[in-house]
Amino acid sequence: MHGYRERPVYMKYAYIAVGTGLVSFAIKCIYEPNSLVVGGFSGLAIIIKSLTSGLMPGGIPLWFTNIALNLPVFLAALKVKGKGFIGKTLFSTIMVSIWLAIIPTFSLIENNILLAAIFGGALQGIGMGLVFSTKATTGGTDMVGAIIQNYLRQFSVAKIMMVIDAVIVIAGGYVFGIERALYAIITIVVVNRIADAMIEGVKFAKAAYIITDKYEEVSHAIMREVDRGLTGIYAKGMYTGKDRCILFCVVTKKELVHLKEIVGKTDANAFIIVSDAREVMGEGFSPVE
Repeated sequence: MHGYRERPVYMKYAYIAVGTGLVSFAIKCIYEPNSLVVGGFSGLAIIIKSLTSGLMPGGIPLWFTNIALNLPVFLAALKVKGKGFIGKTLFSTIMVSIWLAIIPTFSLIENNILLAAIFGGALQGIGMGLVFSTKATTGGTDMVGAIIQNYLRQFSVAKIMMVIDAVIVIAGGYVFGIERALYAIITIVVVNRIADAMIEGVKFAKAAYIITDKYEEVSHAIMREVDRGLTGIYAKGMYTGKDRCILFCVVTKKELVHLKEIVGKTDANAFIIVSDAREVMGEGFSPVE
């Protein structure tokens, strides 16, 4: 069986480029036209652009504000955390500004704030998941959170970020109205759920624990008919006091039906426990990376 290997460096940067493109598209073509402030420096950029629209045509561009806000944060992070901490995040942050500068200005969704909140969140969640999968971030409030956490170690980075983003969302509500802020909360939930799914793995499988007295017959049948390997885990039944072998097998959702049929035909008294398995890596589940 082939194992999992680290992605090539060029693939990581390709993931970052695509991920930041999706994030930037959501910001420029969905969030900004619908006045959705979902936290982060992108949310601040939308607020600043709106507030400065009377001072200059169109207000201060999003890409400029993103660079202006991130520059001092990166300098502070370089001093506090060192070069190793910044890594690919610098490239990610630069790519966000580049995308914000080159993506044409238009509104993908109009007159449907709920659809904008959900679809924008889904698009950003996929993009953030791609970036996070390379162990990078898009800078902004997560970098600020890491710097603050260096001095306030009793708080986690996630909690600090939550407070900062909450303040930005509240500011967005003040500028654009409370209704927009409530829709922004929906977007934040969607982003986090999808980004988490991307990080944990989208290649879902099923893990089956099979308790049977005919473990040799069952295992041979599964290996022959389903073409999946199994692991025997030796345990002791506390009720019967018998030593027995529990079979452990990971299969796809389609293969699970066949596996249960095989176990049922081989041993009608077998006991099967099925649970979800996420990010299964190895031969038969995902390509070697």
